[in-house]
Amino acid sequence: MQLHIVCAHCHATNRVPADRLSAAPKCGGCHQPLFAGQPFELTQQYFDRHINQSDLPMLVDFWAPWCGPCHMMAPAFAKAAAVLEPKMRLVKVNTEQEQALALHYHIRSIPTLLLFRNGQEAARRSGALSEHDIVRWAQSVHQ
Repeated sequence: MQLHIVCAHCHATNRVPADRLSAAPKCGGCHQPLFAGQPFELTQQYFDRHINQSDLPMLVDFWAPWCGPCHMMAPAFAKAAAVLEPKMRLVKVNTEQEQALALHYHIRSIPTLLLFRNGQEAARRSGALSEHDIVRWAQSVHQ
């Protein structure tokens, strides 16, 4: 089974055999690793491409630079990426820079986590979480 994975670097869509996800696949376009074990920033320009063209679930952290709880949760979210990849992608959206995305997804408080599956919002959770809680929540709603 081939999975479509959008590259975090060049935003090209790659086909990767499902049984090769753990084998450090690289992008066919820019040759960067498809999985870095850390979240990456997304802007509105490429958000829909990643949500709609990737076969992997996408866990999105909506945050802001002025938000204390967001800064407290950032290291936990980064550690969670190392645990959850390659079965799930973790991305961050700066709500100050991407206000249209925050408005579109009705982000009322931050940090807010949204899990997307097959292009659709599957789950949502607001408030700062520990690494363990992020991983546990994401795995529970992903299954």
